[in-house]
Order: sequence, then structure tokens, then C-alpha cells
Amino acid sequence: MRIDAHHHLWDLSRRGQPWRDGPRADPIRRSYPLSDLTPHLTGHRIDATVVVQSSASSEEMAELLALAAGEGPVAGVVGWADLCDPALDEVLAALPAGLVGVRHRVQDEPDPDWLTRPGVLRGLGILAGAGLVYDLLVTPRELPAAHAAVRALPQLSFVLDHAAKPAVARGDWQPWAAAITALAALPNVSCKLSGLVTEADWEAWRPQQILPYARHVLDAFGPGRVMFGSDWPVCTLAAGYEDVVALAESATGQLTGAERAAVFGGTAGRVYGVGAS
Repeated sequence: MRIDAHHHLWDLSRRGQPWRDGPRADPIRRSYPLSDLTPHLTGHRIDATVVVQSSASSEEMAELLALAAGEGPVAGVVGWADLCDPALDEVLAALPAGLVGVRHRVQDEPDPDWLTRPGVLRGLGILAGAGLVYDLLVTPRELPAAHAAVRALPQLSFVLDHAAKPAVARGDWQPWAAAITALAALPNVSCKLSGLVTEADWEAWRPQQILPYARHVLDAFGPGRVMFGSDWPVCTLAAGYEDVVALAESATGQLTGAERAAVFGGTAGRVYGVGAS
């Protein structure tokens, strides 16, 4: 199966999306229902998806889980939960099927070492016990703490979102590349081939500026630990769905058929436990 392992959906009539600050986000300052995404999935033969939280909201997670329970392509939800909640295990146990992982906007935390706080590490351990994945939404600033958390919890499966958002627009390479190599040396972490177009110049990016970052991810993690994600609709700030797919296909063009199948579905299916036919 072909799986889009990272996209969002939101309804502004239900709640705002405060992370979309500033006028540059105006093009996506509207609601994005699943019906808007479906034609893109059909056009690129995507069989299933993983929808990812966009707000720190248990209500949003309930809505996304309802989508996953119904007919349609959404096969799993990466939702939000308070990792420091003393009752986190009870909260997770009460949720319906469909939750495959949890994410928090670590990049927005003032403390770059937030992931290594004792309360956070305790919460991550509870996720492991519940059989869930933790999505790492970090930038290069937080990569050292991410590395420490992944090393401290070998029983938990981590997924690095957007390759930790390298500064493609500036052409920055180090220390991002070395940190990615170090993180990939830990076997309990995978990486999403996603979100790179919005780290480039939105108006003037070219594939040759982005592909070195994508190929470094593939070299470091190997295709068996890399998964395609569109990051729709955020990607539309810089590129269409078809452009993001084309970039991923170009980055994986030298791989074998089996390796490409892993990136475009197999890895996500295994890590998140979704997409089985």
C-alpha cells in the first residue's frame, strides 16, 4: 500500500490554529477537510494516510479518531496528549482505536532540553507501554535533546518529523547533517521525508536545493526507516501536493523497487501499524 504518513486537517469553525502566525500563513488561513485532500490521494494512488495533530487539543484528537473509525483513507492518528499529565495512562486507555502516536510542538518550547525533563521522559515511557509511537517535532536546536530522549527510551518507537527542519533556504548543512547521522545510529527512530519544501524559499526553491537534504536522510536512516509524508496543507505554502510527491520520487529514484515501496508505504505501515490490506 502507498501511505501518506503525515498530513493535517482542521476546521477553523471549531478552533483556531495559533501556530499559523503572521501574514505569510494567510494562504492556509481556512478550513481543510478530508474532502479537499481526497482528490490528491486518488491522483497519486495513495491508499491510506496518517493524520497528525495541529493543535494541543484533546477535542481535535477525538474528531480525528472519529475520522479514522469511519470509511475513508485515514488509517491512523498521531494526536496530542499532555505527557506530564499524572493520569496519562488512564487518558490513553480510555481512547478509542485509531490512535497510533502522540506529538507535541517541542519546537515551540522555550527550553531546548524540554524532551529530557523527568516528567516528559516519564510520559514517553507511558507511551511505550501503551504501544504508541512518539513523533518528534523539533528543529536543529532541539536535536541534542531528541537524541538523548531516543537513547534513554529504547523501548519506544520515535519518528522524526520533517527531518528536523533543516534551514534549506540558507543552505545550512552542519551541524544538522551530523546530528541526523548520530540520531539515525539509534535503531528505535525513523524519519519522515516531509516538510522540506517549506524550509526552502517558498517562492524560488528548486529541487536541487532540497534533494541533498532528502538524500542525506535516506543515506543515514536507510529506506527501511524513512517514510513519505506530504505535510499537506502546510506544504501548499511552497508547493502543490504533486510537487511534494515528485520531489520524494526524485529523491528515491536510485533505490530499488522494494526500497521505494518501503519509503512510500512499508515503513509507515510497520512503524505505525497501519495500512494492512
